[in-house]
Amino acid sequence: MGADDARVRMDNLYREEQFTDLGMASVRMLSPVRPDGSPEETRPAVFIGQAHVLSSAGPLPVQFPIEAASLREALERFPVAMKAGVERMIAEAKEIQRQEASRLIVPGEGTGGIIKPA
Repeated sequence: MGADDARVRMDNLYREEQFTDLGMASVRMLSPVRPDGSPEETRPAVFIGQAHVLSSAGPLPVQFPIEAASLREALERFPVAMKAGVERMIAEAKEIQRQEASRLIVPGEGTGGIIKPA
């Protein structure tokens, strides 16, 4: 898509606010708005949790949806949603490892498929 094709979807605008406990927890709240910036009450707010988990490679960012109707509910559901997000991230990493391990190695592929005579 080129710059001429870029269009803002006026019917899908959100205002973003971020809340943190200055520790581990961070929650983004996306509140639906009209094109003039006024609140749009017919669509629900969207909540996204963010955290860092420690790994042998250092801290890894993890982002996960939180099903909630209010900020308070999102904060209360944060731990369960974070656990699910981390589990999903681990499962995706294992799947990538599995796919990489199952790749076929073709002799001569590293030389462009040409095998030089001895």
